[in-house]
Amino acid sequence: MDSSDLDDLVYCLTHDNDGTVRFTEELTTHPRYKSYYPDHQQYWDLIAAEIQCFGANTFATIFRGGEGVEYKEVLTDVCDKLDVNYNNNSSTETIESNLLMKILEDAIEKMSPEELRELASASGIKNISGITSEALVGVFQAVFRAGGFTSYKLTLIIVNAVLKTLIGRGLSFAANATLTQAMSILTGPIGWAITGLWTAVDIAGSAYRVTIPAVIQVSALRRKFLYEKKDKYINY
Repeated sequence: MDSSDLDDLVYCLTHDNDGTVRFTEELTTHPRYKSYYPDHQQYWDLIAAEIQCFGANTFATIFRGGEGVEYKEVLTDVCDKLDVNYNNNSSTETIESNLLMKILEDAIEKMSPEELRELASASGIKNISGITSEALVGVFQAVFRAGGFTSYKLTLIIVNAVLKTLIGRGLSFAANATLTQAMSILTGPIGWAITGLWTAVDIAGSAYRVTIPAVIQVSALRRKFLYEKKDKYINY
């Protein structure tokens, strides 16, 4: 990823949602960070290690001697906390999709019939008369499976709304042209859904305040990379 793409992830790892530096973070104290910030590519491995160490702390494994856990283990732990249905043998990308769909499903369940029609229309669905939450979830599941630009756009819409709720700011690399009317429609319901999950797992003051938004941001970065890689290949 470009260094600018990693701005949001680094901010999430180093700052609380009120903008203060986290007491538990170690990234900003590293000499390489101090020398190269904000050129995040120069210390990408330290960023990865920070996620892994926060992930280790969610397992209360203080006795690991500072060693972290693999990202997929961090991801599945977050999924368990948020009651996401997934197959542990699935790819990391698929499990991330399950996580995003869980958030989206919870948001859609809280939407009024009018909001459902607005979201369906903004998403390019032609026949929106009598659209139900179940039908809309089915459409979005198909979008995720198909991949491509629509899937990437949907990911950005979900992640942007989640991060606004969790860390007080959206994705900086999400271009306005990419985020459609669906963004404004979904922000409220996704905010309510993620706030409910936040409260339900009782994670105040824990490492989950880092790992949940971090995993969601990594999901967005992966989609961005895969979409741009595929688009470049097709154009080539």
